[in-house]
Amino acid sequence: MEILSFDLLSSTQHYLVNELKSNKLRAPIAVIANEQTDGVGSRLNEWEGVKGNFFASFALPYDLLPFDLPLASASIYFAQIMQELLQDIVDDVWLKWPNDIYLKESKIGGIITQKIDQNLVCGIGINILSAPKSYASLGVDIDPYFLLKKYIKEIEKFPKWQEVFSKVKLEFEKNRKYFVHIKDKKKGLLTAVLCDDGSLILDGEKVFSLR
Repeated sequence: MEILSFDLLSSTQHYLVNELKSNKLRAPIAVIANEQTDGVGSRLNEWEGVKGNFFASFALPYDLLPFDLPLASASIYFAQIMQELLQDIVDDVWLKWPNDIYLKESKIGGIITQKIDQNLVCGIGINILSAPKSYASLGVDIDPYFLLKKYIKEIEKFPKWQEVFSKVKLEFEKNRKYFVHIKDKKKGLLTAVLCDDGSLILDGEKVFSLR
């Protein structure tokens, strides 16, 4: 997969989506920036773009994705692959359903996905060296471009959904004391049931990540 590298972007996600829509770029393609001024997080929140942290997005055509991957749970799939890479660098990194990456009890990053034509676009933010208040960072000196190359190498193996999801299920109990936002409402995960397609049963309702 080709990687386009920039010193500064408003958002790797915005840039890649716009370039795909205007047919200036074609998937598979990845974008990384040293800094970003208007990063996108979950629920359209801003993701702070301090230099030295990890800001990247990539696009894959649907026909390259694992045949058993539920698209509504794609953020879980790609976040779990990143979690495994980070776990090799720092202990106690885990995935909070559906797309947040935590170090112990604090968020250090996350992944968002969206569909553009016949492509899936994924944006990733990881606090490597620094973090805003109430968040955490890995606290290690690792080159973001090097991390992206390692990550792409892993995703290009295109492991099956069930292979990746089996690891999500093993650590799901860590979610119990946290909550998620569903339709702008906070929902606790204490009694949530994780389904094989990545969805949750919450208060008798089946919900997907849709991120």
